[in-house]
Amino acid sequence: QVQVEESGGGLVQPGGSLRLSCAASGNIFSIYLMGWYRQAPGKQRELVAWITDDGSTYYADSVKGRFTISRDNAKNTAYLQMNSLKPDDTAVYYCKTTHYLGSPNWGQGTQVTVSS
Repeated sequence: QVQVEESGGGLVQPGGSLRLSCAASGNIFSIYLMGWYRQAPGKQRELVAWITDDGSTYYADSVKGRFTISRDNAKNTAYLQMNSLKPDDTAVYYCKTTHYLGSPNWGQGTQVTVSS
């Protein structure tokens, strides 16, 4: 069982930056991957980026070059640094842990709003 806690969302202007944090606790050794997803109004939830326990990363084309996912093993935390934010980035952002065994765990979501 893994608990996921997100932080860092907020309201920013276009071109601004935010850093989201996803802190995992519990059976952290079961985590294979930590990923960020987002869901905008009227759209399906989509994968934004993920990072594996050995440091492999993936980015959606829509965010590649602007967003960076990283992790701090000592803190069992994944980060999503979001730069050059656009209004289309407005969404609820969710952190998900994927495990070697068992079901994934989702965070509660954090709102990111990009607007002038």
